[in-house]
Amino acid sequence: MNLVRALSRWAEHKSSWFVLFASAAALEIAALYFQYGMGLEPCIMCIYQRTAMYGIVLAALVVLIVNNGLTRLLGFAGWAVSSAWGYMLATEHLEILNAKNPFFASCGIVPNFPEWLQLHEWLPAVFAAKGDCMEDSWQFMSMGMAEWMQILFAAYFIVFVIVFACRLLDKKPF
Repeated sequence: MNLVRALSRWAEHKSSWFVLFASAAALEIAALYFQYGMGLEPCIMCIYQRTAMYGIVLAALVVLIVNNGLTRLLGFAGWAVSSAWGYMLATEHLEILNAKNPFFASCGIVPNFPEWLQLHEWLPAVFAAKGDCMEDSWQFMSMGMAEWMQILFAAYFIVFVIVFACRLLDKKPF
């Protein structure tokens, strides 16, 4: 029970939200390095996954700016939704890559952001999709980018579930 209480209490500290913020921001910086340093152009699915990762960055940033019960609740919600959404996007990207008939497995070219959030027009250097969803040349430990993103988003979601469950077991308001 001490571990549950410790994890629950750590969620009240800015340091825990900074770890979440810094890890997601580091992954965003890595994505930009892959794009501009290594010349790996992001596809539409990559851009959507990038957006989900920015959701985690923003969820943590809200709590870093103002740390109270309401912002922690918003931070938890943003963290949960963004990590689950990112996992689903990475899974969909893997399905496209592993399709039996690649002729029918394709994705769009222009991101389908809401009319009020045209990120690909506002920040094309970060959110423009210039790559091909079937491009999977980068490998690390025999896994491609989509597989690694699936693992990363799953890890973010698992950590969310553990921390959130500890908060509930410790009967702490957010």
